[in-house]
This record gives sequence, C-alpha cells and structure tokens, in this order.
Amino acid sequence: MAAGEYELALRAYYRAASEQGLNSDILSALGSANLKLGRLGQAEQLLRRALEADPTFVPALNNLGVVLMEKGQAGEARVVFKQAYALDSGDSDSIRENLRLAIAQSESALYDTPQEKPAFNLVRRGQGRYVLLSQL
Repeated sequence: MAAGEYELALRAYYRAASEQGLNSDILSALGSANLKLGRLGQAEQLLRRALEADPTFVPALNNLGVVLMEKGQAGEARVVFKQAYALDSGDSDSIRENLRLAIAQSESALYDTPQEKPAFNLVRRGQGRYVLLSQL
C-alpha cells in the first residue's frame, strides 16, 4: 500500500486472509485497498464488516468515513468520523481534519438550496423582431 501498488496489496491481503482467516484488521486492509482503487461499494462493504467484527477499530472507522464522503453522504460520514475521533481520543490530526471537513460539508448541505436554472424561450414578434422570455 505504501508503494502505491494497491492491486498487489489486495492480493497480499487475500493471501493473509486465507492463512489467518478474516479478522477486523484484514477486512479493514481489504477495504482500504479497494478505496484506493476507487471501488467504493466494495470498500464500504468490507469496512462495515470489519466494524461488525470490532466496532472500536479506528482505522476502519476513518476509512469508512472517507468512503462515505466520496459517495456524497457527509451526514453519515460526520457520525462515523465523530466516533473515530472519540475512540482515538483526538490524537490523530487526519481524523480531526476529516471530521472538520465532514461537519462543514454536512452543514453547508443543510443551508444550500438547489437553484433552478431559468428556462428561456425565444419568441418571434413580427418581422425580424424577437423577444427573450423567461419563467422567472
């Protein structure tokens, strides 16, 4: 993973799973590798399974939060990051920053209202004369 060889890391994690069995650490590593490969659905499933095995596993919580942020689910990511931050006792700068970003994004989603694009129509009014009408 550190070398950026995520497919190779994935194979190594599967090999470790076949030798040691699936535990929260291996499930989290598999989820992290899938996250790096952009496979968000698979990453989310694996990280959730890791948290079923050990609900206090901070790296799995943090990475699940990252997956949720990538999927646009900032509200749920905020809850997950908050839990990771509490379990980590606020020691990790990256978890603190992730929590801050999730809070900012979830709050902006509450106050932002989607703006509709106005519909314009070009209407002919006589010889060579046109009027632009809008729905506003």
